[in-house]
Amino acid sequence: MAHAQGLHPLTRAAMGLSHWPDDEPTAHARLEGAVVAARIAADATQGGALFAPLAMGGGAALRGGGTPGRRLRSWMDGVEDALRAALRMLDRVEAWEARAVAVTAPLSGRTPARLITVLRDWPMASAPMAEALTGASRATVQRNLAWFEEHDLAREVTGQGRFRFWRAAL
Repeated sequence: MAHAQGLHPLTRAAMGLSHWPDDEPTAHARLEGAVVAARIAADATQGGALFAPLAMGGGAALRGGGTPGRRLRSWMDGVEDALRAALRMLDRVEAWEARAVAVTAPLSGRTPARLITVLRDWPMASAPMAEALTGASRATVQRNLAWFEEHDLAREVTGQGRFRFWRAAL
């Protein structure tokens, strides 16, 4: 990798993944290589992301085979697919946030706005997590989450009575 310092971060990431030690063909070793490649690829974001969202592209970036040129093309195509999927998701989150702000406008207190921020920033949140992030009481958070569900702003995803998680209803 020392010889690759002059290459673009996406090319360095593909090279790093391609050269990750194959002497331990376990899922952990492959995952470790994918995480390192995703972090190297993030250097191309100029300080924006901490990693490239490779899994959002269906994993194509991680399945390259054949010649080095074919592996690099597979990597680049997979990264592009992942970035497009991530941008589409960000657009959906932005639209959800605008809708949530409009729907909760008549409510009083700080909790609805803070809960919108929690559901915007986290893919899933539990009531204790939302309680810690909003500074509201557990009862207030649960009452607001129930209200969000009634108004199609949040969805409970576990289907359980305890240890539940919610996500934004995108």
